[in-house]
Amino acid sequence: MHEHIQQFLQYLTVEKGLSSNTVAAYGADLKGFSEFLKARQLNRLENITRRDLLDFLAVRKQNGLSSRSLARQIATLRNFYRFLNQEKMLQTDPTENVESPRDWKRLPKTMAFEEVERLLNLPKGSTPSAVRDDALIELMYATGLRVSELTGLPLQAVNTEVGYVLATGKGGKQRIIPMGDMALQKLKTYLETARAKLAKGRVSDRVFLNRSGDGLTRQGCWKLLRHYVRRAGIKRSVSPHMLRHSFATHLLERGADLRSVQAMLGHADLSTTQIYTEVTRHRLKQIHQQLHPRG
Repeated sequence: MHEHIQQFLQYLTVEKGLSSNTVAAYGADLKGFSEFLKARQLNRLENITRRDLLDFLAVRKQNGLSSRSLARQIATLRNFYRFLNQEKMLQTDPTENVESPRDWKRLPKTMAFEEVERLLNLPKGSTPSAVRDDALIELMYATGLRVSELTGLPLQAVNTEVGYVLATGKGGKQRIIPMGDMALQKLKTYLETARAKLAKGRVSDRVFLNRSGDGLTRQGCWKLLRHYVRRAGIKRSVSPHMLRHSFATHLLERGADLRSVQAMLGHADLSTTQIYTEVTRHRLKQIHQQLHPRG
């Protein structure tokens, strides 16, 4: 492996005319790759598979390598294997079907169920604003509404008798989402005891109002969520969209079918919803590795 790398670096210097800094960068990338292979006791290039390359890249990513650096790493490996094939040193190319980082799907960030429970069960207080906040956060998690859909939710879109909301999503498309008993109970309490106090005689069709009697803004929603996340002792940043991701992931983890989750999220394409199945598989793998005796 070392000899092949040296031949490749010499080729880059003499025949390609690359600068010393560029050649040094190639050398550093290939040194890291060589050390990874050595740790796996892979000493023959012809035995290295696409899976080995992906594992190497995954380790680099876990160690904090940026997407840009990973893209350079892949380019280095591609050029290296192209050189080996060109010089008849190797007849296979495991980099052939390795995707660029820009094609990798980023898994959505979600909250653990225990974190959600801590946030939702946190006593918010008895003031009109606190009662509103309690209902809003509960409804956010219960329905997976986007923050714009939640803050723009009109009174006529809420059916407290049957227990659902009529959400208007992207492109004006509407969908019905059941809200669950706890969210329904908290929303009823807010509408019956606190909303009129926040309205202060002003007329608004919005469900959630601020202290001035106007509709709560997206920024206001972010601010109050951050406040309660801190109070719940959750150290990481939590956004309204993370609660939406958690809503979808937790449903799938408990056996919901993909089409139902797609309908509730308002995704036009099922492939958009399918990313949450990757989250659940990823989490199952982590649990297995952490808890299985031979994980």
